[in-house]
Amino acid sequence: MEIVALGSKIALLSLFTACLLLPSIQAREIKYCNKKANYVVKVHDVVISPDPVKTGEPTTFTIKASTNQALTGGKLALDVSYFGIKVHSETHNICEKTSCPISVGKFVLSHTQTLPGITPPGSYTLKLKIEDEKKHQLTCASFSFDIGVWFICVCHVRMHRIFHLAV
Repeated sequence: MEIVALGSKIALLSLFTACLLLPSIQAREIKYCNKKANYVVKVHDVVISPDPVKTGEPTTFTIKASTNQALTGGKLALDVSYFGIKVHSETHNICEKTSCPISVGKFVLSHTQTLPGITPPGSYTLKLKIEDEKKHQLTCASFSFDIGVWFICVCHVRMHRIFHLAV
């Protein structure tokens, strides 16, 4: 009987560890606003640290992208939505987020922000748009990110149920 209980505890610990690591190893899906558009700037990856985002602490969004034309400037617009409702917008000079001019090829945009402690936990969507100095849209893409202990709570509930079924 003790061997079964020990096996259940080891399985529970393994599942808990997997739930904690899942957000950091899971690939982030990037969705373009217009799938048929041939954007000058392509977004290849988004790295968020920490992930999930913790309120009251600095969070860095690192956007790995490439361009097929040299860029001397422009703007980066960020819109954040929570359950489909826009809750925050901001615009930046792109040269504040990367070194300008941007040569043809790969480049990285980096944005750090501290979210207020009252920010509710859950899943958010960030839409980013980049325009050149003549206001031509170079890209428009979105991705999801989580704030708080969303994954940990979901995993805890699932593990609690599994643990009670195993015992």
